[in-house]
Amino acid sequence: MRRKDREVVAIEDIIEIIKKCEVCRIAFFDKNYPYIIPLNFGHEYIHKSEELNLYFHGATEGKKLSLIENNLKVGFEMDCSLKLLTGENPCDFGMEYESVCGNGKIKILDGKEKIEGLKILMDQYSEDKNYEFDEKGLLKITVFKLVVNEITGKRSKKT
Repeated sequence: MRRKDREVVAIEDIIEIIKKCEVCRIAFFDKNYPYIIPLNFGHEYIHKSEELNLYFHGATEGKKLSLIENNLKVGFEMDCSLKLLTGENPCDFGMEYESVCGNGKIKILDGKEKIEGLKILMDQYSEDKNYEFDEKGLLKITVFKLVVNEITGKRSKKT
């Protein structure tokens, strides 16, 4: 990273940024160009093994699933705390932000893993921890687990 003064290194600080984010963008390999989509997500950090997993859901068919079948490797990005900084001149403008980028491999979940993934995803957006999923609803969705391989954080804040 070129701007070491903006780098977020500690995993605990990266997790705090992730908790603030509302959307994660995933970049899939497509034939000629990357295919990037914004998704709701959940996260799980396992301290003992230092493993970070991101969870997503989607339809049971479509382009996303086709791309996963061809290549499990993906990139991801999320950002938050955005604030435009203005000035007298165009070169005085800037942006405050916090962001996380990385890569990993996607895995499609089923059974108990699928339900656990959905619970983790719901934790990102809801204080209520009593999640019940009906069988019919579960048949209509696919749950994805992204096992993070590399991750970096970056922050620009004026104090």
